[in-house]
Amino acid sequence: MPTDTPVWLITGCSTGFGRELVRAVLDCGQRVVATARRPASLEEFAGHPAALVAELDVTRPEQIAQALAAAESRFGRVDVLVNNAGYGYLSAIEEGEDDEVRAMFEANVFGLTAMTKAVLPGMRARRRGHIVNISSMGGLIGFPGIGYYNATKFAVEGLSEALAKECAPLGIKVTVVEPGPFRTDWAGRSLKTPQTPIADYAATAGARRDAVRGYSGQQPGDPVRAAQAIITAVEAPEPPLHLVLGRVACDAVAADLAAFERELAVWREVSLGADFPASK
Repeated sequence: MPTDTPVWLITGCSTGFGRELVRAVLDCGQRVVATARRPASLEEFAGHPAALVAELDVTRPEQIAQALAAAESRFGRVDVLVNNAGYGYLSAIEEGEDDEVRAMFEANVFGLTAMTKAVLPGMRARRRGHIVNISSMGGLIGFPGIGYYNATKFAVEGLSEALAKECAPLGIKVTVVEPGPFRTDWAGRSLKTPQTPIADYAATAGARRDAVRGYSGQQPGDPVRAAQAIITAVEAPEPPLHLVLGRVACDAVAADLAAFERELAVWREVSLGADFPASK
């Protein structure tokens, strides 16, 4: 295996985007560190000469250090980090259980941040690298019943935009990926919901939960094509900061931006009136 081929480290590879991205990277002749909390779930990659399987729970700092050390020992470096590990918790804001909400933030936000901080010293030293953060169309648009998940992904969006500006002078690229509904396990066994739903939210948060459960396995997004899109973005001479994936997401984000622009225009005079009067 040539030592000049890119090395990817991908979190959350047991199913969905992570697993398909490992397959796609290997098919491209590149090298990959495939990680999961249960490494046995990655057995199909264990014997591949360009792959390394590592145990990794992104909420455990010692496992982050061990996975990165193993990657550097085997391949010498990490060129592309894909922060894919995470999951959803669907509840109305009032229904939210503190322990569940905090656990989701630990995985979706703080785990992602810890992984990013772990690879940045090596990328800074080499003056190159690419960090890909998997967000969601829910990182750009709030939906009833998904507020806490929205909050984790809005955090990823803000962090990614700031990181991109900090790292651009250092030769490090950042891309944040915003998929719509895809046929992954997100809406299946990985999804968590509150133990005590509140009847008054049945038409909003409850309806959203039912809809998400109902289309599990029927989503229009193809994870295989999503993996190819991510590789295309990473390999582009000028990679995008934002990569929205799927027609549902593209249409929804465009409509949301248009509504935001209309509201900004309607309230412009009130907004400008909040400044001190101009000096004469």
